[in-house]
Amino acid sequence: MIPAQRQKYNQQFTNQKYQTFLKQLGEGYPEIPFRVAETPIFVPQGLKEKLIAAGEEIIKLIKQPDFKALTDKAIPTDWKVPNENEQPHFLTFDFGICKNEAGELSPMLIEMQGFPSLYGFQHHLAKTFKSSFGIDDTVNHLLNGFTEEKYIALLKEVIIGKHQPEEVALMDVDAHNQKTAIDFFVTQKMLGIKILALEDIKKVGRQLFYEADGRQIQLKRIYNRLIFDEVANDTGIFKNSFDPREELDIEWVTHPNWFYRISKFTMPFLKSEFVPETRFLNEIETLPADLENYVLKPLFSFAGMGVIIDVSASDITSIKDPENWILQRKVNYEPAVQSPDGGVKAEIRMMYLWPDGGEPQLCINLARLSRGKMIGVRYNADFDWVGGTVGFMEI
Repeated sequence: MIPAQRQKYNQQFTNQKYQTFLKQLGEGYPEIPFRVAETPIFVPQGLKEKLIAAGEEIIKLIKQPDFKALTDKAIPTDWKVPNENEQPHFLTFDFGICKNEAGELSPMLIEMQGFPSLYGFQHHLAKTFKSSFGIDDTVNHLLNGFTEEKYIALLKEVIIGKHQPEEVALMDVDAHNQKTAIDFFVTQKMLGIKILALEDIKKVGRQLFYEADGRQIQLKRIYNRLIFDEVANDTGIFKNSFDPREELDIEWVTHPNWFYRISKFTMPFLKSEFVPETRFLNEIETLPADLENYVLKPLFSFAGMGVIIDVSASDITSIKDPENWILQRKVNYEPAVQSPDGGVKAEIRMMYLWPDGGEPQLCINLARLSRGKMIGVRYNADFDWVGGTVGFMEI
């Protein structure tokens, strides 16, 4: 995308360098179970500005006084967690890189989440790319004037808040064995917080505790990485720990309800050149004649599960709960990243931190490269020059 950066990178790339890079990336950490791409993305100023503008449009909607009322139906009744705060702590917006009618590279919104992403790993990944491949200072993976020091300070403010690091834990069901565990370990190293599996946490009255060095330590704040959609059919896991839906003396980062409020559910409310036409399936009176140009997505799913790409009328009539689905116009990705053997499609996630009582701040990004029908890492396991990566954006 930045021709000079791309040419320089591709000319000096070797598989040996890539293997050395992977070794450095994983040094001191458990094996990374997902594919890391051979290259970062070099994002030119014009595209960067469009990505920032698109994010600002979405944030404007989220900051509307009626946003909670607008999205109350997004939260499944069985998974509503009490004591919701007034804002999410994390915002992530995924944009497919496309071409607009003027022939310029332009972002199109694919997904949005009020839920944390790889805020630790992405910084570690970018630093390793930079040192391994000699990427210069005319581009940066951090945005909005952030330096490493400023970024880590804001991450601490958002995740730890006013507490001591030992009173804060990153939590997931089986945290040490999650696919994204590398991010957990990098975050622990950056911030000094604990990584706890759900069963490591015990409830006494309304308070939560974990054991360390023979002591019972009270948890004051949970950096939540547990996705309710993934445990909806196995609520027995809460029996040996605690049920998040109970009244508890705990602060959430971010509160679980925001996972639903800022999600595919929010997309039909957005009207923008950067957002594909999106409608709730139960509100569509006449199906589009060109269904082949649409994608059918369940509201409550994760990592692309359940998405129907080649939609037929029978797919739609067979859906029993149309209120839980959206029909979205297909986005045509431009194979804009030049690999040694052709163009590769790209997606960029713009990642924000929103401190208590503050404003959302664009900090860092995540990117994915794909040659398959879908962008996620799991759909590109058999290709090269695909997988998780990061965008270096023109300064």
